[in-house]
Amino acid sequence: MLRILFVEPEIPGNTGNAIRLAAVTGAELHIVEPIGFNFDDAHLRRAGLDYHDLAVLTVHPDLDSAWQALQPRRVFAFTTTGTTAHTDVDWSDDDVLMFGKESEGLSDEHKNDPHVTAEVRIPMLPARRSLNLANAASIAVYEAWRQLEFTGAG
Repeated sequence: MLRILFVEPEIPGNTGNAIRLAAVTGAELHIVEPIGFNFDDAHLRRAGLDYHDLAVLTVHPDLDSAWQALQPRRVFAFTTTGTTAHTDVDWSDDDVLMFGKESEGLSDEHKNDPHVTAEVRIPMLPARRSLNLANAASIAVYEAWRQLEFTGAG
């Protein structure tokens, strides 16, 4: 099962959309604190609708706790500076897809973490800063799931 890792997300709507993404794809969603909102936020509930009960969601107090729980074999850090396109990765069903916070992305410390296998990017037109966090996660998860032949889909 693919694992989505949001490091310090700030916008509740993005996390709500990621909860929905996890529910409909069977991916796990892992969130590393600090979080820029609380789970009672109306935007989070609205974006996640009634999918909260259908998603596997784990909140970790820090990245080390997330690594302990995930025991990752491979971690792909999504960054605008990555040199490998997300479509060029041969995805495995236990991969971790790591995304940074909306305002800054992943810090150098996170990108250089020894657990990170590679930095990958989602291609964009030149002179564009970045994609929305929830959109980037959706693009990445669906490409990985497509390669895995939509395992578990009906």
